[in-house]
Amino acid sequence: MNDINTVTLVGRLTRDAELKYTTGGQAISQFSIANNQSQKKGDEWVDFANFFDCALWGKTAESLTPYLVKGKQICIMGRLKQDRWADQAGQNHSRVGINVSHVQLLGGNREGKPQADNFHDDIPI
Repeated sequence: MNDINTVTLVGRLTRDAELKYTTGGQAISQFSIANNQSQKKGDEWVDFANFFDCALWGKTAESLTPYLVKGKQICIMGRLKQDRWADQAGQNHSRVGINVSHVQLLGGNREGKPQADNFHDDIPI
């Protein structure tokens, strides 16, 4: 039985997406988003951000990468994926990223007009 592993985030891109290809020719667009939050500490609200590394695959990665630019607000849905490795000294490391299955571009286009159909969900995980 599989456990549930689903994440939905809204955030802003911290850098332009970078499109690469695996040795097998599969497209992968890598980007990072910042998800801003507020938390009450004492009598004050303190703002902070969480940063998430994301990977978008396939034809959707190829078509969306030009629109995934620094500062753009997006909504993503996907699965958390933990990578584990040991360095040359034998020290173990791990990193959690998001394999993105759905992307929605939020806000307007460069002219400030709303974008109509911008939800993409044809990515196999």
